[in-house]
Amino acid sequence: GGCGACVVLISKYNPATDEVTEHSASSCLTLVGSLNHCSVTTSEGIGNTRHGYHPVQQRLAGFHASQCGFCTPGMCMSIFSALVKADKPDGPAPPTGFSKLTCSEAEHAVSGNLCRCTGYRPILDTCKSFAADVDLEDLGLNSFWKKGTDRADVGKLPEYSSGAVCTFPEFLKSEIKGQMNDIPAAIAGQDGWYHPKSIEELHSLFDSNWFDENSVKIVASNTGAGVYKDQDLYDKYIDIQGIPELSVIDRSSKGLEIGAAVSISKVIEVFSDGTPVFTKIAGHLSKVASPFVRNTATVGGNVIMAQRLQFPSDIATVLLAAGSTVTVQTASKMLRLTMEEFLEQPPCDAKTILLSIFVPDWGSDNVIFETSRASPRPFGNAVSFVNSAFLARTSGQLVIEDICLAFGAYGVDHATRARKVEEFLKGKSVSAAVILEAVQLLKDVISPSEGTTHPEYRVSLAVSFLFSFLSSLGNNLNEPANAIAPNGSCANGPEKHGTVGSDDLPVRSRQELVFSDEYKPVGKPITKAGAELQASGIFLQLLFQCFI
Repeated sequence: GGCGACVVLISKYNPATDEVTEHSASSCLTLVGSLNHCSVTTSEGIGNTRHGYHPVQQRLAGFHASQCGFCTPGMCMSIFSALVKADKPDGPAPPTGFSKLTCSEAEHAVSGNLCRCTGYRPILDTCKSFAADVDLEDLGLNSFWKKGTDRADVGKLPEYSSGAVCTFPEFLKSEIKGQMNDIPAAIAGQDGWYHPKSIEELHSLFDSNWFDENSVKIVASNTGAGVYKDQDLYDKYIDIQGIPELSVIDRSSKGLEIGAAVSISKVIEVFSDGTPVFTKIAGHLSKVASPFVRNTATVGGNVIMAQRLQFPSDIATVLLAAGSTVTVQTASKMLRLTMEEFLEQPPCDAKTILLSIFVPDWGSDNVIFETSRASPRPFGNAVSFVNSAFLARTSGQLVIEDICLAFGAYGVDHATRARKVEEFLKGKSVSAAVILEAVQLLKDVISPSEGTTHPEYRVSLAVSFLFSFLSSLGNNLNEPANAIAPNGSCANGPEKHGTVGSDDLPVRSRQELVFSDEYKPVGKPITKAGAELQASGIFLQLLFQCFI
């Protein structure tokens, strides 16, 4: 799940609404048993030598975006899935040859795909060539027009039109419709896969004499196997995706209730349309893992890993600061716990199920919420060195009435609150002296466990996050630079003075080219032979056959 070379497009058909939904996924983490009634589209499925290449594959070749070819099929499918997603919503049609994708969305489409030799400039140029807001003159060296002399024109690019690839064939739809009345209600199958349709059926499986937590795995998406690989040795699987209670999304005036089996991407979508606190949560979650992992990974699975396996979760930290509560079903009763109480409990056993997570609606009056993280890659696809989330309620004179300071991933079992610092700050108006004292207290609170790598660095990160947050609350203090807050946004919500978060800025660069005919054709922008083959995935198939 880390490199993105095996990304595919998974499509699901709902016969009741006659709608098809698509999402990208990492095939190395996707269990075949979870793909019943799904359609899988690979890089060879959108274009190949027999039926012709797709514009994504042709533009990857034309912008010289493939060298060794290992990452190219995954890049191709990440771009293609972003195009499918962008062209779904209703709205004005994009200009001919373009999609509804924006430059920023195009760049984020490959944020989880790793390339080790080509370099990301030509890959990003390929992505942006589909964006309606791109300036084609800004794109780099390519074989479609000569830089500096020819006019950049979308008409010179391989033509793109949405919907040209059928992601869910009609014969599969007919097969599913025909089996609607034949789908058995039984939860057990002879293939080792069990599909309970309710919490009661799930508990009946737990009570079966064959249930053994060492040989049976409860799965919703299986993305945790990318982190804990050595533990993935199971004979039977219980798929909980079909339990309605785990997929609930209930918005009310009090807050938002989200089922544990809801994907992280869906959570981001739901939170994006909400209060400033919800919007900040969505922004932080968009930096967790990578797009094709978030599409299948569940919010509940992430929190359970944090509680049971001490996974350095960003989601647990953010939900802790937001005052979230969880509903847990044990073998004997249902419990409603705060996130802090849940994380501090002994590790859950295999029969304890996280049902849902409730995030209260804090509104927007006198409430300030900020999140931060530092990791090797700012767009995600990397575990944080330190993550934090702060929520403060202030009075009219900017006196802190209540505050929650949550930190995680710095070398502890789970996210924790800096209680001593919170008690010190309550009732105070932030000043330079108060900030200094709070920072000194935090240094004593943030104590990485023995064996944690770079402990001093992690402590300094936590201090800088708190300093940045408190500085934005103080009277007559200069606004902190966005560079201090890795989340790329000011603490008060809307960016002040017209500034924009650094994560939202498109990557900009410039190529200065000097052409010479002295060593012709060396140095000429000639399309690499075999680049389209690499984009279609055929070379990887041949390589795997050699290994086999």
